[in-house]
Amino acid sequence: MYNLLVKGNGWGATRDSMSFDRIFEYTEPELINKFKIDQTIDFNALISLPCLFIQETFGDRNRVVQVGNIVRATKSRLEANLEYFFDTSIPPLTNGLIERLASDLDIQDFEFSRKHWAVKNIDLFQVLLRNLQPRRQLPRVFSILDPENIEPTLASVMMPFHPSFDAVYSELKKTTESIGFHCKRADDIWKNPAVIQDVVSLIDSSKILICDCTGRNPNVFYEIGIAHALGRETILITQSESDIPFDLRHLRYVKYLNNGEGLAALSSKLSHRLNDII
Repeated sequence: MYNLLVKGNGWGATRDSMSFDRIFEYTEPELINKFKIDQTIDFNALISLPCLFIQETFGDRNRVVQVGNIVRATKSRLEANLEYFFDTSIPPLTNGLIERLASDLDIQDFEFSRKHWAVKNIDLFQVLLRNLQPRRQLPRVFSILDPENIEPTLASVMMPFHPSFDAVYSELKKTTESIGFHCKRADDIWKNPAVIQDVVSLIDSSKILICDCTGRNPNVFYEIGIAHALGRETILITQSESDIPFDLRHLRYVKYLNNGEGLAALSSKLSHRLNDII
């Protein structure tokens, strides 16, 4: 829910007022009953909601709209005196933009031209996030979520699907999970008919990727490119320096041996790096 506050001559910097007879206009009866008990307004509950401060349009769609919160509401004879602040983390909006989002925000056209205080049973921030966050450039050969949905404790491993890498993956899984991550690689999941979609979905939802360049596997390099394009934290490992291609040699990587001692050393180095990322 959120408070919609509309005023003709704009809002003050931190203080203003609203007539009692304008409070709860254009508000559903069940919401009025929630915040008005025995004809008494529960201002403490009401001001806990986020607020959209709008100046009446009067044909000017460039009038400034602010998102903020009321911190105090006191009663005078005919008015509620409000103290509030505007949320500086959300840039000022415009009446024109809010008019375009009016149906999502449950605002009727005529509400832009009347001083009032309404309560709307809408998640204000969800609507703003969905409509104001810059959209991702979406690929054509596979799908990614928009907006993205990164799992903060997911680490994924990109490596060749070959038995010779099973011990490596086992060590990587044990290392990441000891730090608090859960670890997957593409053969751990089967959600889509196409393997590439499972791989991309795993990359897109991961906080960290560990990519094994050993053997110059083209699939792994393709996955590294996707991870870099999506802005994911990527750690390169390899059993041979010559397997790091020219375009990636400016990046740090971890060299390891595929034996007990070498995997233990790999685990130690990765633990330090993962802790730094955390």
